[in-house]
Amino acid sequence: MTTLTDTPVAAVPARRRIRLRGIDLARSLAVLGMIAVHSLDDYDADGNPTMSYSLSAGHASAMFAVLAGVAIAFLSGRRRLPRGPQSLGTAASLVARAGMLGLIGLSLGYTEIDYGVVILPYYAVMFLLAVPLVYLGTRALAVLAVASAALMPALSQLVRPHLPEPFTRQLSWETVLVKPFESLANLIFTGEFPVVVWMTYVLVGIVVGRLDLSSLRINAWLTGFGALLVSLSATLSWMVLHPFDGLNRLEAITDPDTLAEVLAFGSDGTVPTDTWWWLGVNGPHTGTSLDLMNTIGSSLLVLGLCLLLFWIGRPTLARAVNILTAPLVAVGTMSLTVYVGHIMFINSDFDMYDATEGYLRQVLVICVVALAWRATAGRGPLEGLVTAVTTRVRRAVESRVGRT
Repeated sequence: MTTLTDTPVAAVPARRRIRLRGIDLARSLAVLGMIAVHSLDDYDADGNPTMSYSLSAGHASAMFAVLAGVAIAFLSGRRRLPRGPQSLGTAASLVARAGMLGLIGLSLGYTEIDYGVVILPYYAVMFLLAVPLVYLGTRALAVLAVASAALMPALSQLVRPHLPEPFTRQLSWETVLVKPFESLANLIFTGEFPVVVWMTYVLVGIVVGRLDLSSLRINAWLTGFGALLVSLSATLSWMVLHPFDGLNRLEAITDPDTLAEVLAFGSDGTVPTDTWWWLGVNGPHTGTSLDLMNTIGSSLLVLGLCLLLFWIGRPTLARAVNILTAPLVAVGTMSLTVYVGHIMFINSDFDMYDATEGYLRQVLVICVVALAWRATAGRGPLEGLVTAVTTRVRRAVESRVGRT
């Protein structure tokens, strides 16, 4: 007979493995999707977006940002941090993590922006701004996420006309030191991943990370709610552009080629500021409220499906799922290393292949190396470096606080 104390001992580790594998699988799909955007063709022979671009553009990087928020929730104990000296170690570790991401990201500033915008400097700012957020309750964060999604794109439209043009090169040590104001404006408002808008993803991720992701009901709810947001975004955008005459108003003041490109392929982080009707677009990297709704929805949908995948109860099917997803789960455990290696590869002389062959070769090498590395060394090299630094900072702060 099973006692009340037997079930949790057996179930909790299994449910925790489901949660961690599902998150790692989602993270691997996000990073491989970002690699697809950088490596595969954007358009086909007819000039239309390719399937890979439609699936990955905007969605992969958004999911990466949502999962960054989930990671922040985990790093802060998946709960609201208590105010006071006892939480300073955790806050300091988040600041240190932001510093490490910024250091790595700016060191990649030598790379060509046309091959792929390095997202890490933007992530560094997001992690820094997330420090006060971990002291808020989950309901307050949820309200803040909704308000951010609704208001920050409008704030961006108001502010950007008064700011310098975005950089046409990567953020680097040079740009930060020589043009600090322009670099800050690029990070916060005008870049590919403007923090003023993208903090919405982090807010959503922290809320999600505080949920019981080991619950089948929560996993199913994430999937259904994500699908609802995606469909609602498409419906609202269609209504703004067609029944409410937004498309005709855009056509009246915009170059036809520019409008067609934004509607089909999205933008580079922002939309033009010449009319508010641009906020009715939900294309990738447009930074509108409808774009946020769409990409948050797709992120929750994919995360929910990844978590549900590991709930398969039949032993044979469960074993097959574990075997087939093992390389991808391994990639998810070292996504920072994979991302940095990819950026370095596409900017090197070793990238001599056509789009499809180059992408497939990258995926194959990444999966094999990640699987072997996880089996032998565990945590990825850059992940290990960041963890070592942040752990030392946290312990140093906790030790100093304990002596006072």
